[in-house]
Amino acid sequence: MEKLTLFLMTRKGLSVLRALLPEYRDLITAVVTSRDTSILDDCYDEIVALCDETGIQCYNRSDYSTVESGYALAISWRWLIPASSMRLIVVHDSLLPKYRGFNPLVTALINGDSEIGATALWAAEEYDRGDIIRQESRAISYPIRITDAIEVMSDIYVCLVLEIAAILIDGGTLGSTAQDESAASYSLWRDDDDYCIDWSLPSDRLKRQIDAQGYPYLGSSALIDGKRVRIISAECVEDVRIANRSSGKVIFVVKGRPVVVCGQGLLKVLEVVCDETNESALPLPRYRTRFK
Repeated sequence: MEKLTLFLMTRKGLSVLRALLPEYRDLITAVVTSRDTSILDDCYDEIVALCDETGIQCYNRSDYSTVESGYALAISWRWLIPASSMRLIVVHDSLLPKYRGFNPLVTALINGDSEIGATALWAAEEYDRGDIIRQESRAISYPIRITDAIEVMSDIYVCLVLEIAAILIDGGTLGSTAQDESAASYSLWRDDDDYCIDWSLPSDRLKRQIDAQGYPYLGSSALIDGKRVRIISAECVEDVRIANRSSGKVIFVVKGRPVVVCGQGLLKVLEVVCDETNESALPLPRYRTRFK
């Protein structure tokens, strides 16, 4: 039986480890993990604790050098895994070849995709271009917050990995299929600028952005009087006819909640906090406020 080294991070990695333990504990040689400073809850401590409880050798990324098992599996992993004779399986947050690259789940939610899914594939020299081993998807409806989408995706990961583990423990072979390059698209990496709200966009698109970039991410941001705020939740409001439309301006205040003009439609801000203090920024200091 070929063994498996797991490179795990985040909620999805923890979910997969929990799912493997009841039937496939003997398949696991070691777990390698690391903190993820880009999110607020990276599940690092939970992964380490679970390994300790079950007697699995667990390494921090900085303390691990060589894969000794025949296979390795990477989930939410962000770094190059040293090459060896092992065969590396990667699980990616999209239905490849769509959304190769970075933060594909966030991209899918902002774009309003009707389904989300994941792909298990062989690692290749160029990222996310390896042959596809398995794919799984789920239909979704909006509004959906990123925390709920991550739970859906975690279930998808578990399904994929359990199928692969069942084949490996029986000594089977993992078949795969080449990707259709003509259908490939890419999702770019995101930085602080990508959290900023562009009020010239339609309100429904901004609603999806706010939901997709919420906890465990930092949250979509805007400026009020030059100070950064994080918009935690909002809802679309029926548009009105505006003779001199100017995106970002507050047009109404409803029960203390500002209604902001967007490129198309209106967005009622339900919850917004100051970036520095994490305290509510409502009520606004004055009615005539522009979100930038």
